[in-house]
Parts: sequence; structure tokens; C-alpha cells
Amino acid sequence: MRGLRRSERIVRLTQTLLEQPYRLLSLTEMADQLSSAKSSLSEDLSIIRDVLSKEGTGILETHAGAAGGVRYIPRIPAWQVQDFVQEMCRILADPERILPGGYLYISDILGQPDVLDRAGRIFAHIFSEMEADYVLTVETKGIPLAVSTARYLHLPTVVVRRDHRVTEGSAVSINYVSGSRRIQTMSLSRRSLPEHSRVLIIDDFMKAGGTAKALIDMMKEFKTAVAGIGVFMSTSEPEDKMLEDYVSLTTLAHVDEISREIQVSKGNFKLSDKER
Repeated sequence: MRGLRRSERIVRLTQTLLEQPYRLLSLTEMADQLSSAKSSLSEDLSIIRDVLSKEGTGILETHAGAAGGVRYIPRIPAWQVQDFVQEMCRILADPERILPGGYLYISDILGQPDVLDRAGRIFAHIFSEMEADYVLTVETKGIPLAVSTARYLHLPTVVVRRDHRVTEGSAVSINYVSGSRRIQTMSLSRRSLPEHSRVLIIDDFMKAGGTAKALIDMMKEFKTAVAGIGVFMSTSEPEDKMLEDYVSLTTLAHVDEISREIQVSKGNFKLSDKER
């Protein structure tokens, strides 16, 4: 490869970093790929680091030594988080989303690439210091959101099934009471998780917290710790959930089928004073 101009190197380096968040990239390998000296790359990375820091969109960590390199840690500015949540609250408050029984239709929103990308990035930002090894979710609607989060954390995704499948091998199955007070079953292959790992639970919706509580109980069977729980939407009622420690992006406060009114507000997530 011919020698690249600095502007070209910076574009390629930025693209490589953004496409592989949390992955430690070797400076030696990148120097070979770009036919450039490591000293030049270090200068380029300093420029990229300054821009990311100024925009609040990420951090570059440099690791010294023979096995060292550089790692991109995604961040999202507080104003983008607030704009996203406000936009979701506005869209979700559309009366046309009311379903019989007082339910709210959100499946179309969680099928939009832009929504999934931003929500996943927000969860990755919130749980970046939890040192999770896997992102865990339950089929089906929570899967895209979990995959998006896992992408930004550079972690594998594990999906808990509603029923056991022969192709999964030996599995752990448990019965639990869902938020709608129905007895349901979930199953997970024993090969899915190594013992003593840490999981981040991501799901689309939480009412009473029955599903999340069941996931926590199941993780005990795998001798696995839960690093955190994130949901796209939780409900304000019941106020007393089956678990306390969770993060929601939005909160469904009220749905009235007769008056066709919906109240959706900001979830319980918090931004530090430095991020606001």
C-alpha cells in the first residue's frame, strides 16, 4: 500500500475505531496496514482523541507494552440522550398506539435501526463500568436491543428461550410469574454461560419485574452475577417491583382507553453532574 496522507490515515483510523468499540487494536498491526510509522499513528490518534473528547462521543485508551494498543470506548453526550428520550416519549404518546386491554404498541419502534442504535449506545454508556462479560435477554422483542447494546460493549449476546430446544443441549428451565400474572417458562443451555461470569440484562419492557427477577434467579443456577439491568420502558405501576436495581429509558405512567390518553415520561436513568 502506498503511503497515505495524514487526512486519509485519520479517516481510516477513525472508521476502524468506531467499527470495533472496546476492542484492543494493535498499533503495530495498524501501522503495517496503513504503511505508516507508529509515531505518525500516535500523532493521528492524539488528534482523534481530542475531537472525541470535545464532542463527548468517546474515549481513546492507550495501552503500552508489546501486547498493547488502543481501544475506543463509546460515549454519548447528555444532550443527545435527553433529545432521544424526549423524542421517544412524544412518539409513544400517540393515542393510535393504545391496544385493547390498556397495552401500548412499541414493536415498530424497536424495529427501527436508528432507535436501536441510539438506545444501545446509551445502555453501553450507562453500564460501561459494570465489567459485564455477556449481554443477556429473553426472546423475542428484546433481542435487537440487546444485540445493539452488546455491539457497543463488544460483548457476546445470550438469548434465553421461552421453551427448551433439543439443539440447545442440556439446559436449565424455570417457571416464573410474569407481570401479567401468568405462569411462564424460560430455558437456557448450560453451554451458554461459563460459571462465575457477569451478565448485563437488557429487555424491551418491564411491568412488575417478574421476567427480570426470573433471569436473576436463573443466573444463580449458572453461578453467574448480574452486573446490571436495563429496559427500554418500565411502568410506573406497580410501584413496588420485584426488584429495585434497574435502569429504564422511559416510563409508562398512564394509558386510558376511553379518553385515549397516554402519559410517557423520562425513565429512572441518571446522568452525573459532569455529563449534564
